[in-house]
Amino acid sequence: MSTIQLDTSWLKYLEGEFSQEYMCQLRAFLQAEKEKGVHIYPPGSLIFNALNTTPFDKVKVVLLGQDPYHGAGQAHGLSFSVQKGIAIPPSLKNIYKELHADLGMEIPPHGDLTSWAEQGVLLLNATLTVQAGCAGSHQKKGWESFTDKIISIVSEEKEGVVFLLWGNYAKAKQPLIDGKKHLILTAAHPSPFSAHYGFLGCRHFSSTNEYLVSQGKDPVDWQIR
Repeated sequence: MSTIQLDTSWLKYLEGEFSQEYMCQLRAFLQAEKEKGVHIYPPGSLIFNALNTTPFDKVKVVLLGQDPYHGAGQAHGLSFSVQKGIAIPPSLKNIYKELHADLGMEIPPHGDLTSWAEQGVLLLNATLTVQAGCAGSHQKKGWESFTDKIISIVSEEKEGVVFLLWGNYAKAKQPLIDGKKHLILTAAHPSPFSAHYGFLGCRHFSSTNEYLVSQGKDPVDWQIR
């Protein structure tokens, strides 16, 4: 994080955050971890990948995740997404199942969701880094303050955005969102432990597109190729 490479459309709103006390503490924590030889995912150049792939002006959907994947080669800065060549994680498999059931989309052979991000789906994790092999290890270190700010900015500065909140952790972010200006869709988390309690069958992909069209926006092409 020594050099912040952030899309200018986001920097306009977030530049002041990088001098806040919480961010200074977070930067010091990450630096200390690196000096101890701790492996951190994703690599530094991809920490802000969600913001750089989906400029503020293009955001029309926010899909909130919790942590980056903590396995080697998995995390690349987009929630629920893994790089090509990496096995598709169980939660993403269930997302693909729902996508197929909802819209008849073919189940893709990889888990790279970059094409969603390029269409305006902000794939934002609440925590943007993680220690290798240790889920949740960078929670409550400051990232949540930063990503809560992002959610609030999108809610305040834009209109007609769809917020997809899957699981209790994501649902807890609802107070940051103005439900009068935006569509908030909630469901169980797509994890195998909870997907059958309201995620599978939620039809959020078709609901998202119907709302976007009603707002005069282009629907998302959810098909991963």
